[in-house]
Amino acid sequence: MVVDDDPVTCDLLCEVFEKQGYVARFEQSSEAAANALSSFLPHVIVSDIRMKARHDGLNLLEQVRRESPETRVILMTAFGSVDTAVRAIKEGAFDYISKPFRIDDVVTTVRRALIAQAPAQSAPSDDDSEEREPVSGLVGRNPAMLEIYKMIGRLSDAPAAVLITGESGTGKELIARAIHTHGKRQGAPFVAVNCGALTETLLESELFGHVKGSFTGAVASKQGIFEQAGEGTVFLDEIGETSPALQVKLLRVLQEREAIPVGGTEAIPVDVRVVAATNRDLEDDIKRGRFRSDLYYRLNVINIHLPPLRDRRDDIPIFVRAFLDHIALERGEPPKQLAPDAVEVIMAYDWPGNVRELENALERAVTLTKGESIPRSAIPDKIVDRKAEPLVAERQHHTPTLDVIEQAYILWVLQSEGGNKTRAAEVLGIDPSTLYRKLGRYEGGAAGGSTGGTESGTGH
Repeated sequence: MVVDDDPVTCDLLCEVFEKQGYVARFEQSSEAAANALSSFLPHVIVSDIRMKARHDGLNLLEQVRRESPETRVILMTAFGSVDTAVRAIKEGAFDYISKPFRIDDVVTTVRRALIAQAPAQSAPSDDDSEEREPVSGLVGRNPAMLEIYKMIGRLSDAPAAVLITGESGTGKELIARAIHTHGKRQGAPFVAVNCGALTETLLESELFGHVKGSFTGAVASKQGIFEQAGEGTVFLDEIGETSPALQVKLLRVLQEREAIPVGGTEAIPVDVRVVAATNRDLEDDIKRGRFRSDLYYRLNVINIHLPPLRDRRDDIPIFVRAFLDHIALERGEPPKQLAPDAVEVIMAYDWPGNVRELENALERAVTLTKGESIPRSAIPDKIVDRKAEPLVAERQHHTPTLDVIEQAYILWVLQSEGGNKTRAAEVLGIDPSTLYRKLGRYEGGAAGGSTGGTESGTGH
């Protein structure tokens, strides 16, 4: 059964399924489909989520699972969001696909649904029956992102640790927050810490707390975030920047479920879910002795890899619209639109800083635009003028290491920003202290001193 308020979609899918040898019929509302179940009980229902009628595809899903749990339900939507996808999967949808769809993909999904066993029953959702607007900040309907949304739906209630990998600026913290928001720990705190932004001593105190007098300046005892989070979620960003000594203590938290404050002797029991993120290749760091393999395997129980923006260009217009609407809402003014020539340069750029760089560029463009249409001239020059350039000028006879590529990229961004370390850190999506540490590590600090730039925008 196909359920969609668009008759063209209904006719098309039914014709496709009949040519595949299936018996197919369609209904144009959730209510009509529910009423038809008494006379036509399908093995598979392919339903749109948003329809003009009062009830939507999620209402139909709930009723089908209650009255005919052996029927598989595949939901479609043109509004790909993590909230809808997670809700669909948690409420028992067999799969969730995005419009516009490829016919072959829909047919393949239906075949899988017919082969698969019926989904197990779970408690009905107490959520509002209407499809909710995205609240997590995650947007996009690229197939890779839809798979991530579905994974969040499957793992959000599990206690296992999660490791989120991907380049800087791809939205790793948004994924961590979505896991927390859609899980059973959502009523407890979500506490995040950037492991690359603090010195080792401060980070240890931040994570585990300290007792009064344990070090200079410790005038009172302090709870660490593992204790503050209670039964919530702790998000450890830039986990690859931690020292081996701190990694041992993190391993104890994951293994023994307890933490010892700095200067303390008694362990404090913890019951948090740990989600970590990194833009580093931790497996390579393990080989180089920079990261403990036992901690890696404890953290990497479930891995989510976020693709860079250049690999999901079809989502760029969705991000642009979301950011422009958000900026307009914050400023209390009508949303602006990109002029066609501005759209051209936005779509052609590789966005090495990913989603964060796109957002910053759009905010600058809106600020510089007086009218409703954002012209090409309001887009930063480096986006308009830059042509694709390899990170390494000449191809080497050997494959460069990740460290060599990272160093080349960081120095390239720093040069692109005129040596301004604050702006370079923003484009890279890292804390300025992390950038200083990396620059100091390159050739004993020579790389950091060769840029000759200023620390902030005041000198430009």
